[in-house]
Amino acid sequence: MWFIYCCFGFGFGKEESMRGRYGKSEKNDGSESFGSGPRELQLRRGARRMNFFNFGNLLPAPSSDEIGYGAVGIDEYDSEGLDRVDCDQDFQNKRVKVHSNSMECNYITIMPSADGASTSHADGAHSIYMGSSVQSENEIGLYLSSTSNNASDEAHMESIGGGDEDGDRPNSTSKVETFEVKMDLMDDLLHKVFSFLEQIDLCRAARVCRQWRAASSHEEFWKCLNFEDRNISVLQFADMCQRYPNAAKVNILGAPAIHLLAMKAINMLRNIGTLILGKGVLPDAFFLALGDCTALKKLEVFDATLGNGIQEISVYHEKLEDLKIIKCRVLRISVRCAQLEKLSLKRTNMAHAVLSCPQLLDLDIGSCHKLSDAGIRAAATSCPLLSSLDMSNCSCVSDETLREIALSCANLQFLNASYCPNISLESVRLPMLTRLRLDNCEGITSASMVAISHSYMLEVLELDNCGLLTSVSLDLPYLRDIRLVHCRKFVDLNLRCPRLLSIKVSNCLALHRINITSNSLQKLVLQKQESLSSLSLECQCLQEVDLTECESLKNSICKVFSDGGGCPTLRSLVLDSCESLTAVELRSTSLVSVSLVGCRAMIALELACPYLEEVHLNGCDHLERAFFCPVGLRSLNLGICPKLSIIQIDAPDLMVLELKGCGVLSEASIYCPRLLSLDASFCSQLQDDCLAATAASCPLVESLILMSCPSVGPDGLSSLKLLPNLTLLDLSYTFLMDLQPVYESCVQLKVLKLQACKYLTNSSLEALYKEGALPALRELDLSYGSLCQSAIEELLICCTHLTHLSLNGCANMHDLNWGSNSERVCDLSTINHSSGLSSFKDVQERTNYSDRLLQNLNCVGCPNIKKVVIPSIASCYQLLSLNLSLSANLKEVDVTCFNLSFLNLSNCCSLEILKLDCPRLTSLFLQGASRFLVLEADGQCGFVMSISEEAAEVAISHCHMLETLDVRYCPKICPVSMGRLRLVCTSLKRIFSSLSPP
Repeated sequence: MWFIYCCFGFGFGKEESMRGRYGKSEKNDGSESFGSGPRELQLRRGARRMNFFNFGNLLPAPSSDEIGYGAVGIDEYDSEGLDRVDCDQDFQNKRVKVHSNSMECNYITIMPSADGASTSHADGAHSIYMGSSVQSENEIGLYLSSTSNNASDEAHMESIGGGDEDGDRPNSTSKVETFEVKMDLMDDLLHKVFSFLEQIDLCRAARVCRQWRAASSHEEFWKCLNFEDRNISVLQFADMCQRYPNAAKVNILGAPAIHLLAMKAINMLRNIGTLILGKGVLPDAFFLALGDCTALKKLEVFDATLGNGIQEISVYHEKLEDLKIIKCRVLRISVRCAQLEKLSLKRTNMAHAVLSCPQLLDLDIGSCHKLSDAGIRAAATSCPLLSSLDMSNCSCVSDETLREIALSCANLQFLNASYCPNISLESVRLPMLTRLRLDNCEGITSASMVAISHSYMLEVLELDNCGLLTSVSLDLPYLRDIRLVHCRKFVDLNLRCPRLLSIKVSNCLALHRINITSNSLQKLVLQKQESLSSLSLECQCLQEVDLTECESLKNSICKVFSDGGGCPTLRSLVLDSCESLTAVELRSTSLVSVSLVGCRAMIALELACPYLEEVHLNGCDHLERAFFCPVGLRSLNLGICPKLSIIQIDAPDLMVLELKGCGVLSEASIYCPRLLSLDASFCSQLQDDCLAATAASCPLVESLILMSCPSVGPDGLSSLKLLPNLTLLDLSYTFLMDLQPVYESCVQLKVLKLQACKYLTNSSLEALYKEGALPALRELDLSYGSLCQSAIEELLICCTHLTHLSLNGCANMHDLNWGSNSERVCDLSTINHSSGLSSFKDVQERTNYSDRLLQNLNCVGCPNIKKVVIPSIASCYQLLSLNLSLSANLKEVDVTCFNLSFLNLSNCCSLEILKLDCPRLTSLFLQGASRFLVLEADGQCGFVMSISEEAAEVAISHCHMLETLDVRYCPKICPVSMGRLRLVCTSLKRIFSSLSPP
């Protein structure tokens, strides 16, 4: 990949010699030679006096020992704050960027300072600034002087390009010649680079060297002389016109003395086709001279005073095609241009306009407030070929004028009469009209629609803010777009327009009826039409309808969007916040999405849409009956409908069904053969027969949540044998007393949640550790249960295949001591020999020597637990997380786990001893554990003392992988000592402490 780096800027004034830029020094005897110091110092001085540019990899870059600081790289310039200009910038009037052979061009521009000379720092770098308008005159002047053809200029450029030719200084000559070779770009490539520059940058580039001067002065770059808002003098402008006599476009808008510059352009540029000027005074002489500029095609005048402001200005030109006189000050204006096609007098305050433009097609007289009705009539009727007329904000125009215009301009296709309060279009006939804008026309009423209906070719109609309009009834075969916004008295809309594509109706508070017939309309949005109660559609291509907040719509609207209702291809229907709907029944073979969000009065819903994929029912608080037969849904959430009592679902593709919160649901018929997840939490009325029927019709269910379903009993659980893929079962907060149906029916169960099942007996779990029930079980949640201490101990000892165990809030658990129980085994007399444990030796090997799979153990908020001992003999090699927080009576924790990474002892306010041998611990939480505490990480010794900074330091000094430490609300550890803790444990990344010392 080749890169070209071009740096433009100038570090010399007019008085500085070109020789001094390359480090030459003049001796007292008048002879020139390079400095006598080291070669690097000599060229470094020269680099300070010139604008250095580097062409990167295109040519070999000079080494630092060859040219010293002159070979500074792009990174070094960047460090000095130079601006990088991306070559992908879009410059107007420039050629498109050409990539050749994977070559990319990047530019770095050094801007000149305010006084025209570059600022040199001690290190030779340039830091330069230039204002765009203040410095333009200086830049253009320097460009003109640098591109002059006098002998001294050639001598200066020769000194830059060629160097000394004295034969007795070969080394010096060699250096300069070598440097010239590195500067020499191929002309065509340099031409491409310069094609991305603005003209002011071309002026700067011309001052670098002779080759750049020639490249920047290429006529292709100066076809447009753009000096908008530039402080250019008349002499400089004349010189530019003389240098580029073939320029076709001139822009002097905002330049000083625009009339003098314009006269120079007219007299010197015979090929000028476009002239743009303004922000000044243009005398009558300028308009008289326009006729001499025979090539002029386009003239634009902005914000100018024409003549002396009280006389008539005459614009006469035989070939002018486009004329804009915008926001100008003139009393009368006369335009006589035989070839003129476009004329704009917008916002010009003339009182009278005379037009003699037989070829005029486009006339804009918008906001000409002083132009009388008769003046508008005379101006428009004098142009028989007129096809576009903008008369907006001409408050005096009348229907009589429009009638005269209609008769004189038979080809009128576009009319903008917005903000014309006196027109009503009565008896006006515009048969060729295609676009009509009548915004804020107070005279437009329903009677005006008769005149509009005669515009047979009409395509676009805008009627915004027509306050007296009550009804619109149109039968237009070509109408594509209609707008009706803020029509406060508008009641009835009747459109029979087969090509209608877009309709915008908004904030028409009185709109009551809509009848639309179209073969092209695809989207209909009628939001916030609070009075809309009747809607009739015959739209064969309609796909989207949005009727949000149309509060008056009745249940009969559903027939419009069902099969046979006139919208056979409708895919999306939005009826959000239509609060008058009580029963919604949609039967459509095309609907894909239905939204009924916020329909709070709806009590019944019936959807028979086999391809329906989305339904939104948020806020349907009073829905009681819902039927989805059939639908193509893949996911359905009915838990947001708390009063739902009856549901019927026939969804062959449904995979996720949520009924969470349907507390009064008593009847449910669910046929979903692909259902994978069913959440029926808090469905307190759900019976065993309903559960059995669902299991029979949904054989692929993998996750079943029956939390807080007290009506589910043994019969319902026995039916779960019909779900061979069931892996997750949640029976939390139920009244279960026997888990035998679960053991028999859910052989593949991996997750079993039994939170707050207080009626389970101590023997309920014996089948897990005595009979080998549920061999695939990995996660068990017994939180807030009533199991006794021995049952918990036996479960912990014997169920070594569990990976996640939760015993949160178990009031009967007093100790978690695997050290004293590691030698205990289950009583052989209670073991079922049909299980895999056939001998005492087998049990002993399983309980003592097998590696436990336990990864997460949660004992949060166990009020009576006092001691937790997990020695190495317990074989907890997989334990990663241990949570004992909120155990208020916990006094001792002794844990030896090689892989433990998370330990939470927050709010264990009775903790006295903590022994840890956990080399991979990364997170330790001691928040609120503020009473007598010993921290030991090596497990070798322990002693009781109040937690202090020293104790914390000793503890974490052995935790070489500890990253997070929480010691908030530990009174003896001050926030100011956090730095000492980080010094002791260098692996710490986060320490949480109280904001202020206790």
